[in-house]
Amino acid sequence: MKRGVLEMCVLSLIKEQKTYGREINERLKDSNLVVVEGTLYPLLSRLKKAELLEYELIESEYGPARKYYNLTPKGEEFLGDLLKTWGSLVDAVTKMTQTAS
Repeated sequence: MKRGVLEMCVLSLIKEQKTYGREINERLKDSNLVVVEGTLYPLLSRLKKAELLEYELIESEYGPARKYYNLTPKGEEFLGDLLKTWGSLVDAVTKMTQTAS
């Protein structure tokens, strides 16, 4: 379940703006979603291989070129499906936990 939520969060961040791996990791940390780089970069690679992401190399003033990720149309559709599923899950859990209170 955590992997699916992480995919949804990463895709949502990338949908907001074209971004690179380290920035994604920092934004996840800012939201208290701590992800080690050993998890993030393989995830980005899987999402690209699934044609949900694409990237372009952009030169950096502070070191080597960075891969800036962007959603593909397939990625936008996949994210939409994830968000719908997430909404249904949140609703179901809320109903279940309200009856327990």
